[in-house]
Amino acid sequence: MGNGKKSTLKYVSDEGALEGFDIQIDEDNRKRIDKLVDNYERTIITRVNETYLLNTSRADQLADTIARFGGSWKFIILFLSFLILWMVWNILQFTYHFDEAPFILLNLILSCLAALQAPIIMMSQNRQATRDKDESIIDFAINYKAEQEIDDMQGHLHRLEKHIKEIHLSLKALDLKIQQLKEKE
Repeated sequence: MGNGKKSTLKYVSDEGALEGFDIQIDEDNRKRIDKLVDNYERTIITRVNETYLLNTSRADQLADTIARFGGSWKFIILFLSFLILWMVWNILQFTYHFDEAPFILLNLILSCLAALQAPIIMMSQNRQATRDKDESIIDFAINYKAEQEIDDMQGHLHRLEKHIKEIHLSLKALDLKIQQLKEKE
């Protein structure tokens, strides 16, 4: 553990302690814990994604794709290129001007694009909010179950502690009796 190399494991610290606890574990257990947690997370996320795809119509998926594209650098660069090309084409002297200087047609196109893009983005955001809510419910259920299991283990540890104390007291009493018997001899 003290070999100076950094751990790439995220749930167990470089010092070999489980995060949040003073429990030292070895490298094999560190890897096993991280593998279990990662596998569990992947399983849950995969199940949520599959459910989402089954419950989402083609139109909704298209709206999500359009919203994703509309919020990308690719869209910004392509759209700025289109705007510059449009304005340059209509300003140059030697070209046919289909939309002259105040660019009324361009304003109409931009207004229509904004009018169509806004509800598509809102639909996508509403679906994402629903999906986030579903994921938070799953997270809550997992955390609640983990808390119950921790409480059960803590109760079990308290019972073991109580039994150990009883055994310790019995051993002390036996030791005291042995000492008394030795003194009588």
